[in-house]
Amino acid sequence: MKNEKPANTTSKLRPPIIAVLGHVDHGKTTLLDAIRKTSVAAREAGGITQSIGASKITFTSEAGKDDSIVFIDTPGHAAFSKMRSQGAKVADIAVLVVDASDGVKPQTLEALDAIRQAQIPFIVAATKMDLPSASLETVQGQLEKEGVTFEGRGGDVPVVAVSAKKGTGLNELLGTIILVSEVKGVEGNPEANLEAVVIETSKDKRGPLTSVIVRDGTLKVGEEVFCGGKSTKVRGLFDGNLKPVKVVLPSEPAQILGFEDPPEVGNIIKSVAEAVPFQKQETIQSHPFESEGQISIIVKTKNAGALTAILANLPKEIVVIDSGVGDIYESDVLRAKASNVKYIFAFESKAGSDVLKLAASEGVKIEIFKVIYELFDKLNEFIKGGQVEILGKAEIVASFPFNRKKIAGCKMKEGKIGKTDELILMRQDKEIGRLRISSLKRKKQEITEAKSGEEFGVLFEPQLDFVVGDMLVSVRK
Repeated sequence: MKNEKPANTTSKLRPPIIAVLGHVDHGKTTLLDAIRKTSVAAREAGGITQSIGASKITFTSEAGKDDSIVFIDTPGHAAFSKMRSQGAKVADIAVLVVDASDGVKPQTLEALDAIRQAQIPFIVAATKMDLPSASLETVQGQLEKEGVTFEGRGGDVPVVAVSAKKGTGLNELLGTIILVSEVKGVEGNPEANLEAVVIETSKDKRGPLTSVIVRDGTLKVGEEVFCGGKSTKVRGLFDGNLKPVKVVLPSEPAQILGFEDPPEVGNIIKSVAEAVPFQKQETIQSHPFESEGQISIIVKTKNAGALTAILANLPKEIVVIDSGVGDIYESDVLRAKASNVKYIFAFESKAGSDVLKLAASEGVKIEIFKVIYELFDKLNEFIKGGQVEILGKAEIVASFPFNRKKIAGCKMKEGKIGKTDELILMRQDKEIGRLRISSLKRKKQEITEAKSGEEFGVLFEPQLDFVVGDMLVSVRK
């Protein structure tokens, strides 16, 4: 992730970027609250951190020196494993939080694996040491069984006992972070080529916002930047307190106003002058079509981190024909209607009264959730009641114009397609949309079904933009 730096410039130590990882409810956000003296934890739905946030803190060490640290608060719920892994890749150092009264748990081990894959040094913070059942020795013993070797016990991993409730151990933890960063030699160069990592995206009254941490170079208002196959002009920059700023230096978290279609979490933002050629990315995110059939949905979320987590953990029976960040709009409902999709699943997104009325009139059901596991529970309910049977498959081998529409010339590959069957248009194992047959013909004669090996023409509604090589799959519930 390093950029080549101009020959006439030199790097210097920058504030370290820290990923805080660990099992759900082990006190990650509460620990950061104690450090930042904020109240993020109290506002989280269900007590679970649901998005990646970053903040920069400055403190005075015991030696009287002012030091700064940037913290990324990465979610601990199992469904957010991909976000956690991305957070570790962004960071210079990780803090692995373990509840000293509860010990090592499944997501603790998952977080440890993400740290090892990112190949970054880490510190173990044993939290809730104020509880009578807390045991630092137990935490160390459990982690040693997982291959962690601690300082003073033959290894180089520091461990710090802390209590966010009583405020003990916090200065020692901050001091240890600075010491590890100095040993590692965390550097940044304001004059180098820009490298900023996307850690979150969202929307508010200002428009689409892209949250980043600058790792190298300088981000400036008015600059042309490039990310994920898209370029934009930076129209505004906001610091961690949402105050407008003109420039953002290495290790500074900030929000960018400019991307109309925000890039994905984990992508790298560069200046346009340094951008390399790219291939345009697919805008529709979907899952492979499985033989046992699926349910098609549209997914909307408040931020990109949640969208990434949901798409990465969907059951194989769920096919996403479209997804996006932000509130639910009339265009989402119309997209669902045009593709014969009956459900829009939303996580923390909102839908206005006009949108809800349109959805009701078009037969599209909007499901909105505040806690992620409830969303997955609902999907599993739909799967149990919505399995489909595959009746036949045909390949589109030609396209013919007909009264401002297109007829698909097809050849049956297996099974059969009946005139009353529901069709799914597939492209390279991705669902494009659901169709209804309006005309089914063979040699200019209307037929009721096409069988394996036969060639036929089909006119369907809605008129989705098919191409030669697409597949038509006939299904029945």
